[in-house]
Amino acid sequence: QVQLVESGGGLVQAGGSLRLSCAASGRTFTWYAMGWFRQAPGKEREFVAVISWSGDTNYGNSVKGRFTISRDNAKNTMYLQMNSLKPEDTAVYYCAAGRRVGPPFIGDYWGQGTQVTVSS
Repeated sequence: QVQLVESGGGLVQAGGSLRLSCAASGRTFTWYAMGWFRQAPGKEREFVAVISWSGDTNYGNSVKGRFTISRDNAKNTMYLQMNSLKPEDTAVYYCAAGRRVGPPFIGDYWGQGTQVTVSS
C-alpha cells in the first residue's frame, strides 16, 4: 500500500503560479512512477504529468511548457510547479502512484485531491 497526501492547492489569479506537493508513505517510493491528474466539474479526469523513478517526464498537451513535475526521492515527495495558470486549469488535482510510466500512465494508488481555482 502507498498513501498519498496532496497539498498546495488554492485560489490564484490567471497568470499566477502554484506549487502542489504530494507526500507518499508506505511502500518504497522509488518503486513507483508518480503523476498528476485533474478533474474539472462536469469533465472526465485528465492526465497532467508523470515522472519515473529516475526522473523521466511526460506531460499532457494542455500543460506542456507551463507545468513542471519533479520528485525528491529522499523526501518521498513529488511536486507540480504550475506557471502561467489559466482559468481552464481550475480543477481538483490528484496525485497518483503507478508501476509503469506508460503511456498511458495508470495510477494504482491515489490521493484525496486538492482544489486549484484560477480566477480570470
